[in-house]
Amino acid sequence: MPFDVSLALTWILFLALFPMAFVWLRRAWRILVRRDFSQVALKRGEPPPDAQRWAPYEMVLNGVAGIVLAYVIVAVLLTGLPYAEWTAIAGSTIWCKLFAGFALGRHAHAAAARTKH
Repeated sequence: MPFDVSLALTWILFLALFPMAFVWLRRAWRILVRRDFSQVALKRGEPPPDAQRWAPYEMVLNGVAGIVLAYVIVAVLLTGLPYAEWTAIAGSTIWCKLFAGFALGRHAHAAAARTKH
């Protein structure tokens, strides 16, 4: 197998799954167990004033995304999940998590702004 750009990008994507899964599962753990709401529904790095209200949504979002990525890692290593399948699952999960997290942050901050007035 010759080394080319495609192979390098495949390895970069696969190796990037490890820290992403870890960070997202750790965030879910912190929200669920430690009741740490400092990373909930962020907008410009700041949580909304009522972060506890949005914590369950953020916890589920991070937990599901982290579990899916952990599944992909295990499936690739143990069962040899085909390239097209694991990249589709991982890519879709990453993009959906990023868009949903962005939307949750904007929605939480907009709701806080509406209740302020």
